[in-house]
Amino acid sequence: MERCLALELVSTIRHDGDGGVADDLATLQGTARWIRERGSDLAAGVTVDENLRSEVVALRQAVRALFAHSVSPGPPSPADAHRLMPVDRALARLNAAAGREPVAPQLDWPSGGTPAPRLLSAEKDPHLRLVAALARAAIDFLTGPQREDLRACAAPRCVRYFVKKHGRQEWCKPSCGNRARAARHYRRHAAADTDPSRP
Repeated sequence: MERCLALELVSTIRHDGDGGVADDLATLQGTARWIRERGSDLAAGVTVDENLRSEVVALRQAVRALFAHSVSPGPPSPADAHRLMPVDRALARLNAAAGREPVAPQLDWPSGGTPAPRLLSAEKDPHLRLVAALARAAIDFLTGPQREDLRACAAPRCVRYFVKKHGRQEWCKPSCGNRARAARHYRRHAAADTDPSRP
């Protein structure tokens, strides 16, 4: 399955397993680990400092606002539904981040292989390259075919976005579906127990 960097970025805010929300980018160490786990292309030459962490978090805030706008009129993720950045500000932040790296499209065609596009960067600062790459990934996702299937997980306490893979999918993963069904079962039985019309 192809990696989706934009979804991975917004998924750095997640359910912590105890009813709260965890932020994988809350610390310098967490941010460095997340960047390293994305692979050497993204992490090349990057040393995470507070300035870079803040830029990645600000970009994530913009992308989450645009994801919420994309799933509308469906509900956005409950993690930040109460404090979403306005869409025009989110667009400006995303486009500014992507525009900070001058790139030239190149055709890569290995012998006996399939031609593929790649971007050649003139930017020397690895921090700028990283933030711009994350912004371009979000632009690619939001302008691509997967955007039509983007959803906010409907499970209790889940804060993730996911790409719907089949017609009836409501949750990002099976454990969220199990949690949603258990909550629905509990509500039904609690309502039945408090119904005064029952003997």
